Amino acid sequence: MADPLLEVRGLTAAYGRSQVLFGVDLEVGAGEMTSLLGRNGMGKTTTVYSIMGLVAPLEGSVRMAGRELSGQPPWRIGQAGLGLVPEARQVFPNLSTHENLIATARAPRDGAGTGSRGGDAGGWTTERVYELFPALAERRGTPGSLLSGGEQQMLSIGRALMTNPVLLILDEATEGLAPLVRREIWSCLARLKAAGQSILIIDKNIDDLTRIADRHFIIEKGRIVWSGTSGKLRASPDAIARHIGI
Repeated sequence: MADPLLEVRGLTAAYGRSQVLFGVDLEVGAGEMTSLLGRNGMGKTTTVYSIMGLVAPLEGSVRMAGRELSGQPPWRIGQAGLGLVPEARQVFPNLSTHENLIATARAPRDGAGTGSRGGDAGGWTTERVYELFPALAERRGTPGSLLSGGEQQMLSIGRALMTNPVLLILDEATEGLAPLVRREIWSCLARLKAAGQSILIIDKNIDDLTRIADRHFIIEKGRIVWSGTSGKLRASPDAIARHIGI
């Protein structure tokens, strides 16, 4: 493939004296959906936090479109075009749905084209988020704390899109959601990918991931132990059972 949009090499991180990541390598191509898979406690969220600057890496490189981001503060990394949908949603509870969206709004980046921010020349607005998630339009005046779990996840995704991200990162995209809501989230993610949005996703739903995503990386005890395409993952039930299954 061409030079990756996001390139992570040799990423090492720790919490105090407890080392969690041991030289993680992964990449996401422009317009590509890539997943990071693994059991709980294997280092998935720490990898995302290290990419976003929320955990300071001890060693390694995080490059976005060739620009080194490792060591930068989170707000600088956000400005570089990384939009995070965090685990547990973390919407602003006292702000309305609409206020949550406009709180993170950022103008489209100059010169960003297909594969860099979703192939959308107009950028993201509240109305476009409401078009993507009609349930939010009906709840635009409702405080975040009164939304259902599914609505909060939609809002968290919409809030990240309002930053007009070059790369959208989702940590546990559909965890704890009802089946109907999960289907809606996956449908929306498929639409985003079809429009050219680059995505790095953590989730446990292998069937949905292999249907939509291009490539997958499996992490175990802080190390990448497997990587490959969706076709390769579907053809590797032993890898799923060994590194992901309960």
